[in-house]
Amino acid sequence: MSRIINQVAVLGLGKVGELVATLLTESGFKVVGLDAARRECPGLEVHQLDASDRGALREALRGVDAVVSCLPFHANIPVAETAHELGVHYFDLTEDVPTTDRIIQLAAQDARGLMAPQCGLAPGLVGIVAASLAEQFDSLRSMELKVGALPQNPTGLLGYAFTWSAEGVVNEYLNDCEVVRGGRRQLVPAMSDDERVVLGGLELEASLTSGGLGTMCRTYEGRVDRLDYKTMRYPGHFAQMRFLFDELGLRTDRELAGRILQDAKPPVDDDVVHVHVAVEGVRDGRPARANHVRSYLPIEIAGRTWRAISWTTAASCVAVVELVADGVLPASGFLRQEDVALADLHATKAGALLARPTQTGRPA
Repeated sequence: MSRIINQVAVLGLGKVGELVATLLTESGFKVVGLDAARRECPGLEVHQLDASDRGALREALRGVDAVVSCLPFHANIPVAETAHELGVHYFDLTEDVPTTDRIIQLAAQDARGLMAPQCGLAPGLVGIVAASLAEQFDSLRSMELKVGALPQNPTGLLGYAFTWSAEGVVNEYLNDCEVVRGGRRQLVPAMSDDERVVLGGLELEASLTSGGLGTMCRTYEGRVDRLDYKTMRYPGHFAQMRFLFDELGLRTDRELAGRILQDAKPPVDDDVVHVHVAVEGVRDGRPARANHVRSYLPIEIAGRTWRAISWTTAASCVAVVELVADGVLPASGFLRQEDVALADLHATKAGALLARPTQTGRPA
């Protein structure tokens, strides 16, 4: 069966973008990489491109069927607008709410191509998992989504390493969080509603952070009493972050906070990603609960070892591209991650990596 998508441009070849391009190639797509810096990626056609140059961006996207933006969240809107103008299918990894709101507006204007933001880990995979668990229930009471991207061997009081964008993490800690309480959407402060979490004997703490739910609150408002997303960290982390932002006054200088944190806690290769999703409701007339708990370690892909945060994010994104290309998902309009079935995602070449939690550094 011929695919709807054959040629894909990957914009931004950083920690995740290069692996997105690699997995797309392994899944049978013709891929071109685009980056502001001169890069050499073995086996990949790469061109230098300043994505802020609308004319150059437009020319670069002519002739491709889809673009995956792996740029920082603040650079995604021009890419989405250009893709929409050309009728090119659009995918990104953003957790930024205003960016997604703009993409929803674009998708509502016409249906020439698919607009699919939030195709990463959270938002993305974690919402797919939650929605698939929710399908098991006749009615819903609560949906609790948690993700922790952490160093396996933490040091210092923060117990953290910035394997993801420091800028993005700061925004998640400071922007208000959309939740559902009493069946209605509302905004609550980030780094609130702390709780203790134990995963297989490992003690963590979890606190509300913004962006991880994507569009789920809109989807499930009126259908569930309680819905939220929390980030998991080693105990004591959030107290230190509150000291940084509030006692030291860095809440009003996010750029400086990001630089300080990135310098103090650079990325490590021995990371781990924990995913914990719990859904409660009524099934067959009785109260019931369903859990999905996974831990992912670095694995080897195409002869290289990739961090857990990189490959889980990239695999989820590429799996969604595969599903659209193969006609399993719609090829126009706006795609909500919660409309992707977990079983379908696991059935793809990239998504199969996520079906097998890792225990020894390779898929079990």
